[in-house]
Amino acid sequence: MRVPSFLRPRSLAGQLFAVQAVLIATVVAGYALFTYVSDRNQVEEAAGRQARAVAVTVADAPSVRAAIHTADPTRRLQPYATEVQRHAGVDFVTIMTPGGIRWTHPDPERIGEHFLGHIERAQRGESFTETYTGTLGPSVRAVTPIMENGEVIGLVSAGIRVQAISDRVQDQLTALVGVAAGALALGGIGTYIVNARLRRHTHNMNAAELSNMHDYHQAALHAVREGLLMLDGQYRVALINDGARELLDVTDEIVGRSVAELGLPTPLTGAFLSSEPRVDEVHLAADRVLVVNTSPVSGGQRRGTVVTLRDVTELQSLMGELNSERGFTQALRSQAHEAANRLHTVVSLIELGRSDEAIDFATAELELAQALTDKVVAAVSEPVLAALLLGKAAQANERGVELVVSEDSHIDDGLLPESLPARDLVTVLGNLIDNAVDAAQGSVGARVTVTAYTDGPDGPDGPDGCEEDTDDSVLVLRVADTGSGVDPAHTEAVFERGFSTKPSGPGGRGLGLALVRQTARRHEGTLTVSEAPGGGAEFEVRLPLRTAGPTHAVRALRADVAEAVPGGDDV
Repeated sequence: MRVPSFLRPRSLAGQLFAVQAVLIATVVAGYALFTYVSDRNQVEEAAGRQARAVAVTVADAPSVRAAIHTADPTRRLQPYATEVQRHAGVDFVTIMTPGGIRWTHPDPERIGEHFLGHIERAQRGESFTETYTGTLGPSVRAVTPIMENGEVIGLVSAGIRVQAISDRVQDQLTALVGVAAGALALGGIGTYIVNARLRRHTHNMNAAELSNMHDYHQAALHAVREGLLMLDGQYRVALINDGARELLDVTDEIVGRSVAELGLPTPLTGAFLSSEPRVDEVHLAADRVLVVNTSPVSGGQRRGTVVTLRDVTELQSLMGELNSERGFTQALRSQAHEAANRLHTVVSLIELGRSDEAIDFATAELELAQALTDKVVAAVSEPVLAALLLGKAAQANERGVELVVSEDSHIDDGLLPESLPARDLVTVLGNLIDNAVDAAQGSVGARVTVTAYTDGPDGPDGPDGCEEDTDDSVLVLRVADTGSGVDPAHTEAVFERGFSTKPSGPGGRGLGLALVRQTARRHEGTLTVSEAPGGGAEFEVRLPLRTAGPTHAVRALRADVAEAVPGGDDV
């Protein structure tokens, strides 16, 4: 059922307009009423003062006292009273005997009749003012005695009709109503203009709709898992949700502060301050990889910026692993092609009756591949790192770069603690090797040297060379290349997102070393760059090994013994 329009809740702007219009009308009407009553009282008081002044003036006139002593006072006093009445602006001037018998009156037929009104106080020598209904109707009149030698010899009454007073007030009221109507019209127009603007800002919604929108807004703001940040026109934080606080690692109250004061990484701050929209840009913040989107809010002028943040830290790690796997696949495909060529060579040698040469050729190839595998596994027993190094070696070989594991490398299986996941090791070492291969490719004697070992307080592998970690042990990963090296002026810039000496590809460049430093910092480690002994650059990562006591492998062995042998806990 459709609700009639007059029963629907008015918009907030409409309600305010109605309230303001009623308020202005009430104020104007109240002021008009107050002015009318005040003016009427003032006019009545002025009329009383005017009538009293006329009556006193007549009573003090010597000619009046002289006329009273004549045989026919009316003959002299009536013309005099008529003249005074015309010039003084009063409606009547009545001169009477002390007993109240009229000597004068505007209507000559009323002369000789008794005065209608109170005269007792005047008979006692007092002057007073009153409102009384006489022969001319209601009037404001003054009565005063005519004194001679201390005696009352007559009375004078001068008055102004109430109708005349009302006519005076009516003229003022007409002007007042016109002014009030003009004030009401101006107030209504001003209120309409203000509320029209308010209606645009509130989208013509009523108070209930605005309240519901606010509740929905708050619920959505805190329910969404993505980070949401709103900046005003001066790039101050206007709003931030729980997700953004977590992703940006912000704990203090930052609403009202500029984003430049939040201590965020420079590239991320630059993205927030940019006037151009940013779409799916990858940035680093603390220990997270974020995808940043910005959109300016405009309505004829720049009002602010809406920023959304997505955490893709895990996705970035998976993408790194996927890229490594893709590289391994391509390397295997190339090796399969080479293996097919070698197999054809062996078959051809056999067909030519050169069995000994075929056996020597096949054996040499197998020994070369096995030698590389044996060397890597002997130096690095950790399976994830060994597999990574073998795959990267194949990739590097396809690109004309020799990948060498130095003789100083030694990491046993089970040495790494659970706090240092294999995924992070792939991120660190994989990106360092990729960066080194890029740098070494095309150089003379292109080579990448990888060194991996643990460094304890008494040298590699802990005190006395035993395989037991302490809180002071660190994992050292060092990658050197034969490229052109790093400009000393850029030793810090190379770790910033977006820095690269190579042209940007479809996915962008300058993220690998930034991810390595982020991962190192997350594990309270360090990343440094220096000049390699043979030229080129040498990157070194040192990651603390937090596990104290026996290694993971030793603990697993003890657990197995405890299950198989009674009392095995004491082994």
